[in-house]
Amino acid sequence: MKRIALLAGILGVTLFGVLIAFSGLDDIGAAIRATGWATLAVVLLRIFALAGAGIAWNWLYPVSGRLGARIAILLRFIREGVNQLLPVGAVGGDVVGARLATFWGADGAVSGAVTIADVALQAATQFAFALVGAIILLFLKGNSEMLDYVIGGLLFGAALIACFFAVQARVGSKLLTAVLRRLGQTGKAQDLVDRLWQALAGVYAGPGRVAVAAALHLVMWFVGALEVYVALHAMGYPISYADAVVIESLGQAVRGAAFAVPGGLGVQEGGFIALCALFAIPPGPAVALSLVKRVADISLGLPGLFAWQVLEGRRAFAAPSRS
Repeated sequence: MKRIALLAGILGVTLFGVLIAFSGLDDIGAAIRATGWATLAVVLLRIFALAGAGIAWNWLYPVSGRLGARIAILLRFIREGVNQLLPVGAVGGDVVGARLATFWGADGAVSGAVTIADVALQAATQFAFALVGAIILLFLKGNSEMLDYVIGGLLFGAALIACFFAVQARVGSKLLTAVLRRLGQTGKAQDLVDRLWQALAGVYAGPGRVAVAAALHLVMWFVGALEVYVALHAMGYPISYADAVVIESLGQAVRGAAFAVPGGLGVQEGGFIALCALFAIPPGPAVALSLVKRVADISLGLPGLFAWQVLEGRRAFAAPSRS
C-alpha cells in the first residue's frame, strides 16, 4: 500500500508539473492576481460548506448522543484537513474524526457507524450532484464526446456506490468477521464488529435523520459551485451559475475517482482544464481556478491538522501515567 501511495504521489506531482508548464506560468499568475480578494470569498464559502457538512454528520448521531454543534464542526474541519493534506487515501480523516468524537463521550461503535454512513451519504450526494452537472451539460452543449466520458464515469461511480452500501449491510459484517478469524482475532475484536454493525443498522433505521443529513450534504455541494462562479468572475470570465455547477460537479467527480493521488494533485487541474475548455476558458485560468481552491484547502486544512495535534496532546497528557 505504501508503494502504491508513493507511486500515486509521484504521478500526481509529475502531472501537476506538466500541466503547469502546458498552461503557462504567466497566464496562471495573471489569472491568480486578477482573482485578488475573491480568493477570500472562496475561503469563506468553503468554511460555510464544511460547517454544513459537520452539522450533517452530527445529525446522524442518535439525539441523546449528538455532539455539540461547535464540536462537530471542529471535527469536520479536522477530517477535511487530514484528507486533503495527508497521504491517507481521502478516508484517513474520517477515521480520525470518529476517534476524536469519543473524546466527548461518543460511543466508539456508534461514532464509527455514523461516520461510515456519513461518508456513504457524501458519496451518494456527490453522485447526484455530478448527475445534475451531466444533465446541465447535455442541455448546454448537446451530445458530445465529453458527455460520453461523463456518462461512462457516472455508471462506474453508481456501481461503486452500490457496492459501498451493500458492504454496509450484513455482508460487510460477515466479511470482516471472516478476516478477523483468519487473523486469529476474536473476542473483543468480534464484539466491536457486532456493535459497529448494530449501530450502523440503527443509523439507517432513522430515515428522517438520514434524509436531513443527505439534504444538507447535497446543498453543500452546490455551495461549492459558488467557489467556481466567484473565482472565474473575478478572473474576467462571467460564466453562469449553471456553467459553474458543470465545472464543479464533474471536476469533483474526476478528483474523487483519483482518490489514491494525495490531494488529487494534477488530477484536479487536468479536470478543470478539460471542463473549462467547454466554456471557452483557457488552460491558464483553469489551473488558476484549481490553485485558488487549493488555497482554501491549505488555509483551512493546516489549522485543522494543528487542532488535531492539540486535541491528541491534551488527551495524552490527561491520561494517567503508568508505572
